[in-house]
Amino acid sequence: MATIKDVARLAGVSVSTVSRVINDNGYVNAETRKNVINAMENLGFRPSNIARGLVSGKTYTIGLVIPDISNPFFPDIARGVEDEAIANNYNVILCNSDWKVERETMYLSLLIEKRCEGVVLVGSHSEESDLLKVIGKMPFVSVDREMVHAGHSVWVDNEFGAYTATKHLYEEGYKRVVHISGPPSVRSANARLSGYKKAVREFNYHEPQIIESDFRTSGGYESALKVLEQQGDSRPDAIFAGNDLMAIGVIQACEKIGIKGGVDLGIVGFDGIGSSAYTSPSLTTIFQPGYEMGRRACHLLLDEIVNPGKRRIKEVFNFELLVRASTKWIK
Repeated sequence: MATIKDVARLAGVSVSTVSRVINDNGYVNAETRKNVINAMENLGFRPSNIARGLVSGKTYTIGLVIPDISNPFFPDIARGVEDEAIANNYNVILCNSDWKVERETMYLSLLIEKRCEGVVLVGSHSEESDLLKVIGKMPFVSVDREMVHAGHSVWVDNEFGAYTATKHLYEEGYKRVVHISGPPSVRSANARLSGYKKAVREFNYHEPQIIESDFRTSGGYESALKVLEQQGDSRPDAIFAGNDLMAIGVIQACEKIGIKGGVDLGIVGFDGIGSSAYTSPSLTTIFQPGYEMGRRACHLLLDEIVNPGKRRIKEVFNFELLVRASTKWIK
């Protein structure tokens, strides 16, 4: 593998001259620059971003921490981040925290050690004060959570989205709506729970009925089996699941016990993942524009890296209620 010394020897220049060409830093006359570039091409020399960073202080690398790589909503965000980064000649290191605060902290420390220039942090549920102690001065953008004291933030209004989902069920004629919530340590889960409670108070007289779960398909499945075992007036005729994966679990539970989703039981999810359109019945859901959110978050991060200290931006994206067969109740 060719080294910078090999390039300097072939081009007949000093190592420092090759370094100036690589980093576009300092004066090099046109003929010498051309000789250095030709030497690099002849030797197949490709300067790494890490090597360039030792000279320029830049690594052209950012971090991306997501909470659950198995949830299709988060890869949508990741794809948006990656596309924007590549378009600006940056690389992305992807980390999966698995909804664990300690793992999130570990990865943030690792990204700092790798000299990443910034990080996009998705769905963090660390305390903000603890988070800032770890991140320090490294630029960051939060997705799916509003940060109060530092960093840019990109999210949708989870509470209003959940309110809209629950309201839709009541407007379709469902009377007893149960909410399968995400983990209480996750802020978006708590916001969606609040939106559900608000709609219940506004549109119905029954007390909110909540089953705490884990944002995973298996959690939705087990929770639905538990609540659908109830008899009489205590049995729900609709379920609002805190995300699409749990809603898909509800649909699977209906198949297990012989209930017709969308007919015997209304079902609404949250996120709008691609597979939600192809379940049976197709899933009514609150769609979040994950790809656009990821791309915007990366744009804000790269702008902060180049122009530090600008006014913090808090950007709320619009959600969309996608009405499908899972709430087409035959009255």
